[in-house]
Amino acid sequence: MSDSTLSQNSLMIERIFDAPVAYIWQLWTQPELFKSWYGPQGFSIPVAEMDIQVGGKRLFCMQSPDGNMKMWLAGEYVEIVPNKRLVYTERMADEHGNALPPSPDGGNKDFLVTSEITVQLEDLGGRTKMVMTHANVPGKTEWAKSGWEQAFDKMAAHVEALPKAK
Repeated sequence: MSDSTLSQNSLMIERIFDAPVAYIWQLWTQPELFKSWYGPQGFSIPVAEMDIQVGGKRLFCMQSPDGNMKMWLAGEYVEIVPNKRLVYTERMADEHGNALPPSPDGGNKDFLVTSEITVQLEDLGGRTKMVMTHANVPGKTEWAKSGWEQAFDKMAAHVEALPKAK
């Protein structure tokens, strides 16, 4: 998928990280490492549960800096090609992973949206090219893009802090 073929409610972000593919893969698939970078600046991930297998469930909580807002997201792994490609779904949920219903007044329609996130990794000789595509973004794509960019900035800072092999 290229930027020109993405639908209006989808986005694609490409980054290059100074770390091996295997490590970038771990950042996406190991809960403790995922917690270290995911979410916009200032947000934390107090819960990250990942059953990394096709059909396996994922559930995580993103918490605001002041701790007053918690957003639960749940999904399922659709495709897993270790160190190359990861595809999963994501939807607003409660803390048990149950999809949130719309409010009685018809609001919260974004809660009904199921997104699909695809992460593709390419080995650049010790560095990694990562292309993340978020299809069927709920709400405003600009907000999602900003959130992802901030998360990937945190990922880059995490990678830069790693001890380098001599």
